[in-house]
Formats: sequence, C-alpha cells, structure tokens
Amino acid sequence: MVAHNMLSPEAIQEEIIQEFQFLEGDREAMLHYLIEIGEKLPPLEDIHKTEQNRIPGCMSTVWLTYKQQDNRLFFEADSNTSITKGLISLLLRVLSGQRIEAILATNLYFVEKIGMHQLIGSQRSSGFANMVKQIRMVAMAH
Repeated sequence: MVAHNMLSPEAIQEEIIQEFQFLEGDREAMLHYLIEIGEKLPPLEDIHKTEQNRIPGCMSTVWLTYKQQDNRLFFEADSNTSITKGLISLLLRVLSGQRIEAILATNLYFVEKIGMHQLIGSQRSSGFANMVKQIRMVAMAH
C-alpha cells in the first residue's frame, strides 16, 4: 500500500499542471505522455477485475478497488486501454491516500487547466467523469 499522501490534492494538481505545461499544448506529445503515465500504473491483480469493480459508463473497461486505512482511502485501478490507464492514473495520483473529506471536497481543476477535454474527446471525458463519480461514491459510503 502506498504511503500516506503528504501533499494536498491541490498541490498534486499543480504538479500535474506544470508537467503538462512543459508540453506546451502539443496534443500528440500530451497523448504520448498520458500513455506513458498509464504504463507506470501497477497492474491490478486479475482477482480484482470483476464486474463488481468495473466503473460503469466508460468506453474502455476500467476497474477500481480500494482499501480504507484510518480516515484515508487508497485506490487501485486498471484499464484495458493505455490512454484510459493514464487518465485513471492521474486521478489516483490526486485522490488516492487522501482523507475521505478531502476526496469529497476536492475540485479537480487540473482537468480543465491541462486542456484534457480537447485532448481526449467527449466520450472519454464522459468516462472520466464516471471515474470521478465512482471514487466520490466510495468516499461517501465511508
């Protein structure tokens, strides 16, 4: 399990924004970087790739599991496509390991700041919104 996230969700979002600013809006470079990020996401064990852990409403198949430790939620996820793995990886980077209240209160402004919607199109944007919704539903349940 990942160590407690010492940075706030906002500080992590600022890091992500800076990383993408370095690519200066080059769509191809940004997609390549997103795929690279996805490749670094540890694969989810097959035992967790169940219908119950699948996030509904995503074009790709996305699985999400979590563990609660104290008042923090630690998420693990995987997808069958590289770009989607990159997207869920960014989301987990910001929210996994955070306190439940922080997960519920965080405004995910990095999405707009890095121009993600122009980058991934409307179907993937809708899937990304479903990933966020699923994580928040888990947090609300705790």
